[in-house]
Amino acid sequence: MTYDGINVLVTGADGFIGSHLTEALASQGAKVTALTLYNSFDSNGWLDEVPNDARGRLDLVRGDVRDAAFVGRIMPGQDIVFHLAALIAIPHSYAAAQTYVETNVLGTLNVLEAARRLGTERIVHTSTSEVYGTALRMPISEDHPLQGQSPYSASKIGADMMAEAFARSFGLPVVTLRPFNTFGPRQSERALISTLIRQALDPSCEVVRVGDTTPVRDLTYVQDTVCAFLSAGLATNLEFGRAYNAGSQRAVTVAQVIDLVLELCGSSKTVEQESIRMRPVNSEVRALLADSSRFAAATGWGAQVSLREGLDRTIEWWRGRLAAGQVRRHSHFMT
Repeated sequence: MTYDGINVLVTGADGFIGSHLTEALASQGAKVTALTLYNSFDSNGWLDEVPNDARGRLDLVRGDVRDAAFVGRIMPGQDIVFHLAALIAIPHSYAAAQTYVETNVLGTLNVLEAARRLGTERIVHTSTSEVYGTALRMPISEDHPLQGQSPYSASKIGADMMAEAFARSFGLPVVTLRPFNTFGPRQSERALISTLIRQALDPSCEVVRVGDTTPVRDLTYVQDTVCAFLSAGLATNLEFGRAYNAGSQRAVTVAQVIDLVLELCGSSKTVEQESIRMRPVNSEVRALLADSSRFAAATGWGAQVSLREGLDRTIEWWRGRLAAGQVRRHSHFMT
């Protein structure tokens, strides 16, 4: 599979996964239009961190997927659309649920409507393992019930159902990719691994503050998640309108992750729990573990980077950020 010469639009290209995917597409020769959220800081998010040779091959566009007219103007001529634009911070969704509906549901609808009108060859819609809620059975296959345990996950369920409806109603060639928890360089400190590494390495932190250490997660290194997106964009055996899990198929508790991060960072700092770092009791997703066999059978994809290797790479990136003084600290995280 190759993206050489293919016209590709990536929404949410300024984000954690989006920036890595955009960089990978550019390296494969795709003609990439990278949509970043307009802001007053003249910033392209994490795309500003992409090496100059890759960034120079991108057509950078600033806008907002909530604007249907704008989406309709940037999609003509695109062969494949990778739709990653979304509000993803779970804690903020408790305070501002409507903004999550507007961006995640209506923004997705705008992309689908434009693709339907223009005859776009394929849309890869980004879901999340959060739509499953606390696992009723593990590993979690795609037929597991969907449970909206936060306003964020509810909005993503709505977006997923809209993608399915457009495939069923209009024959839209949309593939829904459902990554499990992804980690790696460029991830915000709102995420578990990023905040752990920063606190472990940062000499200004006397202790490592954490939330609930009992949840179970399936952690996938960002390089593997990007490969899943690349496969979803070109694979011929995928069924439109269906969701496909992409996870490492390895279960690990938050407590185990904490111990491993401290070990790899060479840190002996004390670990303290803080209530502010915990989700509401009935909203916490207790366990997630992917069954990615459907996607593997259709594409041959599988996670290649071990948790330890991925953490080593991420720690090295954080060492560089701290040395350069390029750190934005967030007050708390929720798994």
